[in-house]
Amino acid sequence: MTNLLVHSQAPGPDRVTVRVTPESAGWKYVGFEVRKLAAGEVTSGTTDQTEICLVLLGGKGRIEAAGRDFGLLGERKNPFEGLPWSVYVPPNEAWSIRAETDLEVAVCSSPAQGKYPARLIKPDEVGEVPRGKGNNQRYIRNILPDTAQAETLLVVEVITPGGHWSSYPPHKHDTDDYPNETYLEETYYHRLKRGSDFALQRVYTKDKTLDEAMAVSDGDVVMVPKGYHPVGAPVGFDLFYLNVMAGPHRVWKFSMDPDQAHLPY
Repeated sequence: MTNLLVHSQAPGPDRVTVRVTPESAGWKYVGFEVRKLAAGEVTSGTTDQTEICLVLLGGKGRIEAAGRDFGLLGERKNPFEGLPWSVYVPPNEAWSIRAETDLEVAVCSSPAQGKYPARLIKPDEVGEVPRGKGNNQRYIRNILPDTAQAETLLVVEVITPGGHWSSYPPHKHDTDDYPNETYLEETYYHRLKRGSDFALQRVYTKDKTLDEAMAVSDGDVVMVPKGYHPVGAPVGFDLFYLNVMAGPHRVWKFSMDPDQAHLPY
């Protein structure tokens, strides 16, 4: 089994189903985990030396963070049924979530110093825009784009219809060559609308020192430390993924695989 693929598990006592840390990934910036709660359960944490973005993937919950009560949040039952509510939390702060219904939340993190206050990110701030054409079209939801206030963290959701390609044409962001390209570590948290079958993701470099093709199941995470990383959704299986990126420059600058660079992005 490739070490870039992290399978989800049943929730443990901490309610975590999948987790990636800088230590487990062997990199410096991105941390990611998903927690699933039953109605009435509470989960909590501290940000320490990171900024985090709490993304409600499905269900309703009351979020408190950095001494603020953000109230009861959440509208969609799952990532395919609407736009997300999210909360940004700066370093050295406590946070907690009490589930009003069964709830799934992503905890996205990266290093920060504490330049920005905690804030609510509403669905109407996120929106949804198409990208690509034909069987290359997918739908982008920018939660923390590089135009939003954060120190190192970037967060985006993508819906890819069944039979379509995504993160395509293949691109990479593994070279610290700003403004031409930025070094950004990345995780993909995959969900399949039907909850079964698989999607495909390849992570590769042109010199083939890294070349992994993975069948991902509902709830799996793929880590992208470097290289190109396209995704394919089989016909009949709509795909959602949540991307978390972070690096020394909080700007998304990438390079195309020259073999597909002539195709519309």
